[in-house]
Parts: sequence; C-alpha cells; structure tokens
Amino acid sequence: MDVFWFLLLTMAVVVAAVTLAVVGGGGSAVLQDVEHERLTDPLPANRPLGRADIEAMRLPMAVRGYRMADVDEALDRLAAELAERDAHIAELESALAGAQATAVTGPDLFKRPGEPLTGENGPQGEEGER
Repeated sequence: MDVFWFLLLTMAVVVAAVTLAVVGGGGSAVLQDVEHERLTDPLPANRPLGRADIEAMRLPMAVRGYRMADVDEALDRLAAELAERDAHIAELESALAGAQATAVTGPDLFKRPGEPLTGENGPQGEEGER
C-alpha cells in the first residue's frame, strides 16, 4: 500500500510540474532562431592560395554534412586559382619554347667575327684537304 501512495504522490508532482511549465512558460518567446554557422576563416582574397590555406580550411557542419554554399564558394575559388595558374604555366612554356627555338636557329653567340659556322663551310676532314 505504501508503494501505491508513493506512485500517486510522484504522479501528482510530475503533473503539477508539467502544468506549471506549460502555463508559466507561455509568456516567454519560443526558441530563437540560431544564425547559421559560417565559414570563420575564409580563403584569402588578396593573395594566391597556398597549400597551407587549403589544409587549414575547415567548412562548417550542417544537418546533412556541409553547407552547400560554403563548399561551392571554396570550390569556385580553387577552380579560378587553378585556371589562372594553368594559364600562367602555358604562357611560360610558350615563352620557353620560343626562346629555345631562337637559340637553335639564331646566330651563334660564341662565334668570332669572320669565322665560318661549323657544319656549313667549316673545317673539312681529310677529304677536303686532298
């Protein structure tokens, strides 16, 4: 019988606590909207990206993984940096190829004035002396 009164008293306390919480909490606002977590350390805009920038980047978590806007922004920036570097590399390679072509077909910088080019009218072997 003691267990019955204990359970009845416990149930009355729980019902009273829930009633007070519902009635007393009606004046306060509902849970406030939380601002979405943003990328706290964005990629630097004033200089090219480096390996350390990419390794230090931490994207904020969302309910189902990462926020698509932050991931898209980071990937767009990386794609632009890679395209810029590829264009710069292609420009340097074409300049190098032009310099090498000039060096192969251009004048011999080590030839003395008046000296014939080797291979064209240069020194002949034993056959030329006969």
